[in-house]
Amino acid sequence: MSNSANAASITRLSRPGTGASSRNKKSDRYSTGIFSSTGCPWERALKEKTLLSMTYSNACKIANFGVISLLALPFLSAQLFAQEKLQGMIKARSAATIILETKAAPYVNVLLEATTKVAQNEGLLKVRKATMSMAALIPGLQIEVEGHHDENGMFVAKSITFDGNDLERAYSIQAGLSETEARSKATQQETAKHTAELEKQNAALKAQNAALQKQQAELAEHEKKIAANKALIAANTARFGQLDDYYIYDEVTILFANGKTNVDSKYISPLKALAEKATTVEGYMIQVKGYASASGSAALNQKLSQERAAAVSDILLQQGRVPVSRMLAPGAMGESEAKETAKAADEAEDRKVVVRVLQNKGIAGI
Repeated sequence: MSNSANAASITRLSRPGTGASSRNKKSDRYSTGIFSSTGCPWERALKEKTLLSMTYSNACKIANFGVISLLALPFLSAQLFAQEKLQGMIKARSAATIILETKAAPYVNVLLEATTKVAQNEGLLKVRKATMSMAALIPGLQIEVEGHHDENGMFVAKSITFDGNDLERAYSIQAGLSETEARSKATQQETAKHTAELEKQNAALKAQNAALQKQQAELAEHEKKIAANKALIAANTARFGQLDDYYIYDEVTILFANGKTNVDSKYISPLKALAEKATTVEGYMIQVKGYASASGSAALNQKLSQERAAAVSDILLQQGRVPVSRMLAPGAMGESEAKETAKAADEAEDRKVVVRVLQNKGIAGI
């Protein structure tokens, strides 16, 4: 065989779709699925037709579902945002929210939007509409609201209308309320003023009562002191007697030797104790009186009694620290208390100085 013949033979064998290799691939393609080479050709055609029919049916179902959804969406939207009308009176308003009282519910929240239209009905038939400001929506106004409920349950107002007569009535109500509030505020202020005045008076009264109680306590204490003074004076009067202008609280007697004026040291302590006790008596005075016995001349005895009183006074002033203003002038009584028929023992008792603590009866208040 020539070389050209061999080349032609190789070309035919390697061309796609020709030869044994191509037939084997076609056989493999029909050996699986609905294109299986098993069975007759009309069975394969039937299977291909069934597959196409199923694909078409599924596509129709999907299309029908989409059409139904598109048709239902406006209906659902219309149900959700269906326009409604409410009629009632404005109970309160806060910015863009109105509290509306209707026959069905005492409190309905109505939301105002920037696009909400507010109008007043005009004319005999209430057909004409005059655009109004939202400022006209005041408590007490009867209104009709058209709108819908949003997904949060809030009634969103699309338009609000009202009659002019209702607006005038609402203004009158507001004026009355303002006047009432003004009177109430004035009354509250007056009440607060009276309350403050009463509290001030009560505070003053409490202070007066406290002062009165203090005075009563002081008076009771004073009366107690007076009672104690009375008892003491009664006891001292029974013991020492009394003078015309003074009560005698206490006394000390100092005895002297015959013809002597010096004070025995044993009397220093009783004199100092008497001076200290005197300081407890209000308005006290110290009285010092010297005496002499009947022995000797009267002039000598007068001199002795005076010197003896002076000696005791010096002890009270210097050692007892009694102020001079509290000392009555020392008295020299001579032999005034001496008995002419006295014995020697009695004469010893006549040679003496008597020191007394006195209180003026006017000061004692008894």
